Amino acid sequence: MKPAWLKKLSPAWRARMVRLGFNIHPAFRGTGGRVVHVAKDLRHIRIRLPLSWKTKNIVGSLYGGSLFAITDGVHPMMLMAALGDGYIVWDKAASIRYRKPGYSTLYADFHLSAQELADIHAALREHPELERTYVVELKDGNGIVHAIVERTVYIAEKNHYRQRSGGGDK
Repeated sequence: MKPAWLKKLSPAWRARMVRLGFNIHPAFRGTGGRVVHVAKDLRHIRIRLPLSWKTKNIVGSLYGGSLFAITDGVHPMMLMAALGDGYIVWDKAASIRYRKPGYSTLYADFHLSAQELADIHAALREHPELERTYVVELKDGNGIVHAIVERTVYIAEKNHYRQRSGGGDK
């Protein structure tokens, strides 16, 4: 997980710093979303996207770009934290399906289960690189789904990646 100093913190402080890091990062802050919960083990993150003048589109619903943008980078960060320094993790592709306009605050929950991590480790033993697709539903306070985002994440053993890409500290 990067930065390295984050590993030295207690789980509670690590979760607080991840939350703060997302919320003050200019690119994420510009989405209008806010991280409202990070689990101590960094395997569950909840993001809130309120309807406001910053997130409202021309017809008064949540701007689609904000819906999409609040999902950017969350699963890679969670995977980097869980897998450790021996791996390269990137967002590789994404798509969004709008189901209904959002005229209220929406929430996105990101989960990374122990089984998912076990499956990744098993797959990496068979082949040093892989792709995983994660689905995130953006829901209102009543649990109604307004959009579904699919994000494909690339994961590779760092040594394999360096050999394949010609070396370097990437």
